[in-house]
Amino acid sequence: MVRDRAEDFARSTGAAVAHSSSEALAICDAVYITAPNTIHDELAIFALETGNHVFCEKPLATSLTDARRVLRAAKKSEFVFQVGHNRRFAPVYVELKRMISEGQQPHSAHVKMNRGELVNPEWVGDPKTTGGFLYETTIHMFDMLRFLFGEVATIQAIGSTHEYAETDDFSVLLRFQSGLHATLASSADASWMFPFERIEVFCHHATIVTREMESLAYSDGLDGRHVERSMHQLSKAEKWGYAQEDRAFIDSIVNGQAAAVTAVDGYKSVELVDAVYKSANEKRLIEIPSHEDD
Repeated sequence: MVRDRAEDFARSTGAAVAHSSSEALAICDAVYITAPNTIHDELAIFALETGNHVFCEKPLATSLTDARRVLRAAKKSEFVFQVGHNRRFAPVYVELKRMISEGQQPHSAHVKMNRGELVNPEWVGDPKTTGGFLYETTIHMFDMLRFLFGEVATIQAIGSTHEYAETDDFSVLLRFQSGLHATLASSADASWMFPFERIEVFCHHATIVTREMESLAYSDGLDGRHVERSMHQLSKAEKWGYAQEDRAFIDSIVNGQAAAVTAVDGYKSVELVDAVYKSANEKRLIEIPSHEDD
């Protein structure tokens, strides 16, 4: 039974078992929401309304309607609300962001995030749990595109179905408000060919390439030489940004600061995923609202 497992775990860690969300939230100052994607919204709103700081794993929600509800609740609340887009804290992407901010001027990019399968664990192939393939892991890349290049203006997507009972393969063209354009490819049955996650940024006679959260390579000039920075020496918690996002959440609470990844950021990543599904289903270009009041 789940209760037996909870009690065994509590004994081994010195924790207490709560038998309902209400019981847990009544004794907490802050909560982490790591439940199935499709119930993030209701738990997040409940936690805010009961007076808790909230770390909500991505996605913020699995529909625009629900994402708006969470966004409104977070804006109305006095508590810290952070969304779990850990890639923003991963040293590979922090370094890429620094290079772009301090001099490199990208004009286009290509992003890839593939899975080998939607079988292990079994719930990753269940849209009732994930909200859909793009909401599970690929949403990280939509957040990363905003983090690196700013707001998206339009999205055009093609989707197809091959192995699973949902659209499981996407090709996406994005145009940004800055004029930069990018492509994104994400497949659910591509086999485990590494790197499963990669960003290529194309600048004037320069290219920056990431290899998952492991390394970043940079080529500048016309002779083909490049340098590479490796993150292999770091623990996975540091490489993937988990340790840093946890610290940022706690620091925001202790210091009374705004969250490092806000509900607005969470909403906009949901908005981009929603636009991809809409574009693929309706076979048309989708314009993204500017949200000038955010």
